[in-house]
Amino acid sequence: MQFFRPLTARTQAVHRPVGPVAYDCVKVIVVRDGSAFVFSEFGRQPVKSGDVILLGANVLAGSEPEGHITVTTIYLDTDYVLDQVRWQYAAFLHDRLDARGLAETIYTEPSQLLRLGEDRAEMMMPWLDELVALSVDGDFVSHYYRMQALWFQIAYVIAPFVKVSPVRISPSQRAHIRPTLPRDRRFTPLRIEVRRAATLLREYPARRWTLEDLATEVHLSPSRLSSVFVEAYGKTPLAFLTMIRAEHLATLLRETDLTVTAAMQQVGWRSRSHATRLFRQYVGVSPGRYRTMGMQSV
Repeated sequence: MQFFRPLTARTQAVHRPVGPVAYDCVKVIVVRDGSAFVFSEFGRQPVKSGDVILLGANVLAGSEPEGHITVTTIYLDTDYVLDQVRWQYAAFLHDRLDARGLAETIYTEPSQLLRLGEDRAEMMMPWLDELVALSVDGDFVSHYYRMQALWFQIAYVIAPFVKVSPVRISPSQRAHIRPTLPRDRRFTPLRIEVRRAATLLREYPARRWTLEDLATEVHLSPSRLSSVFVEAYGKTPLAFLTMIRAEHLATLLRETDLTVTAAMQQVGWRSRSHATRLFRQYVGVSPGRYRTMGMQSV
């Protein structure tokens, strides 16, 4: 039986291109060795040892290794991260529910490339190795305090490089956000309606979905569905659909001989210019450029 863990880490060497994938968690990817081109909402950028890729929940990203690249990836549950924001700004927030509103205000970049440099990155290597070893061991309850301490050390090195939006806050300020219930999940939302909505979008991306149609399918009002979906995924249902279509289009471009236009139509996009703009926005490169990469799914 697998148990939910809000924090885990893995190290892997990648030798072949990886197609765009998205996770329902925050990812911190530390480049340890080698180099690659990484593509996401920040476009297509080169990375090497000393760089860190920061990805928000449900943000597509892929890579083209130049020979090989070795990375350590830290996976962080969004609620776990929000709790840390709450305590970091405890003097300014009314309660823990305000943390989401503040985080959405100051962390506006869904994907960031942080150039730490090899010296700073080298400081983190022993902590990363230990965090991976404890993650692989699997006894999260026993290792919780040590794993959290290791993450805090790593975050302390990375934090000065994270781009934030300036905002004035005061002890009397209160963010107006919807409260969320505690969740026990493996990077998936708890509400059955949200799971059902996401499943429908994943299984039928070519359908001409409207928010009203989707809400009817899961027996919620459009406003309520939008509310709980954003809380779970950080995106509206239709923005989530765009991400899924981009992911499916990438699969068709690398695994079939369909023309770019035909592949776009198969995933539900009728306008090539509109599809190209959205694909570039979510994947970081144009569909034509992506096809020439020879991506491989993982």
